[in-house]
Amino acid sequence: MDRVEQTNESWRILIVEDDERLAELTREYLESNGLAVSLETHGGSAVERIRNEQPDLVVLDLMLPGEDGLSICRRVRPFYSGPIIMLTARTDDLDQVLGLEMGADDYIGKPVKPRVLLARIRAMLRRVTENAQNSADEASNEEPTRLQFNDLVVDRSMREAWLSDISIDLTSAEFDLLWLLSSNAGRVLSREEIFTALRGIEYDGQDRSIDVRVSRIRPKIGDDPIHPRRIKTVRSKGYLFVKEA
Repeated sequence: MDRVEQTNESWRILIVEDDERLAELTREYLESNGLAVSLETHGGSAVERIRNEQPDLVVLDLMLPGEDGLSICRRVRPFYSGPIIMLTARTDDLDQVLGLEMGADDYIGKPVKPRVLLARIRAMLRRVTENAQNSADEASNEEPTRLQFNDLVVDRSMREAWLSDISIDLTSAEFDLLWLLSSNAGRVLSREEIFTALRGIEYDGQDRSIDVRVSRIRPKIGDDPIHPRRIKTVRSKGYLFVKEA
């Protein structure tokens, strides 16, 4: 495998993959590029590993012995807020949609090119780091970190949102998207802008993750999924968060 430029990040990655040879090769490549990597080959042990170790990011295979990746993803989300990249050998969009609905932040089709996986990991962790830094900067500069739209409140520093004073259950990726849209209320954001801002990579024109997340966020913030009034789809343009819905 080709080695790319070494970095000094001390990010901790947990790879949950039952193909031991593939997992070991992937670990060697990622570690040669500055990441600290641990492995888990059995789905039945993954939940406790994630709970106990709290890695910075999880790479999670879909098909695993003991417990599949979708179930693991769903079970860890109540106590794990870090990014989850799901690996799938299937090309069925349903698996990708289900993964996102269970709380995955990204998905990559197998066979996975190591350089692609490394780039996705770095982009996602940079996004997490930048979000935390931006929240700190805004707090120190007394810039608004809380937005209110009638009965909907979104707080970036707390990374929480409330509807009629009731906390909304959002995944980390869903909150990032809601904040991006609401902080740009009144302006149409294209899928390309959203994808680049949230994922740190170029939009390929086919990825459905943004659409899936919008469809999941709408009912959570009291929006009508059929005739949305808060997050509107602007045909051939993107999405618009309406200030006064």
